[in-house]
Amino acid sequence: MKSLTVATRGGALAIAQTEHVVATLKKIHPGLEIRIKEITTAGDQDRRTALWTLKETGFFTSQVEDALTAHEADFAVHSFKDLPTAQREGLCIGAVFDRNFVEDCLVAKEPVDSIDQLPKDAKIGTSSLRRAAQIKHLCADLEPTPIRGNVHTRLRKLDTDQFDAILLARAGLERLGLADKISFVFDPAVFIPAPAQGALGIQTRADDEEANEIIAAIDDENARTTTAAERKILTTMQCGCHAPVGAFAKITADEIEIRAFISDIQGKNFITRQATGPATEAEKLAEQLATELLASGGKEVLAFLEK
Repeated sequence: MKSLTVATRGGALAIAQTEHVVATLKKIHPGLEIRIKEITTAGDQDRRTALWTLKETGFFTSQVEDALTAHEADFAVHSFKDLPTAQREGLCIGAVFDRNFVEDCLVAKEPVDSIDQLPKDAKIGTSSLRRAAQIKHLCADLEPTPIRGNVHTRLRKLDTDQFDAILLARAGLERLGLADKISFVFDPAVFIPAPAQGALGIQTRADDEEANEIIAAIDDENARTTTAAERKILTTMQCGCHAPVGAFAKITADEIEIRAFISDIQGKNFITRQATGPATEAEKLAEQLATELLASGGKEVLAFLEK
């Protein structure tokens, strides 16, 4: 069995996710050796800029992809929601892996089990316009406030009285062994996640047959189908991962249900649609749903955001 190098961002969560992938691959391929190569991305260097102000894509992924294209690594592990929908030439998604926790969750300073129990005008830390818009839609009195940093940094900011609560992806807390910090988990059909949230995207060079064969062993067909449908929402609407857009797809038996929304930042013009059909037609359904969102006012929302 050959030896492989995997590229990943530095940081506790990225390393934990990569180690999980490595351990799983080694169980399937006994004797496989994998070296971890840590990469510092633009997003890791800039901890101050609010993510929703960014126009460029690949803030957390471009430098990792560079290592792949330069043959400095054989595959890369990404939080799939961070990867731009436009695939870099010569690269592909060799596997979609470990999509066990798609939900957003809230970590509060004081014990609560719903947003209704948060104090009026509570400051809610989030780096996402999608989360901010949904919080305002559900409770207009709450105050979404930009927050940056890794999971541990954000939790520390909660402890130092800068915020009353913070919004995070459940998957990150689970993978870091911090699930006990969660105050409550949102229903993803109500508080809609980012496209591909919770999944790990394992990226490879398209022409590396041996590496692709090894990586394919951990591909989850259902996760690949649901994330492809969700990401199709973004490509059809021609908006980036920082837009106030969410999508959630769920497969039951042979059918897929897709929910998606777009909203203004204040959560007032909140447009949501859903579609159900055969899982084999997931991307077609997603494209139709996204077109409906645009025709129902989404086009105007995006035009205003681009000003």
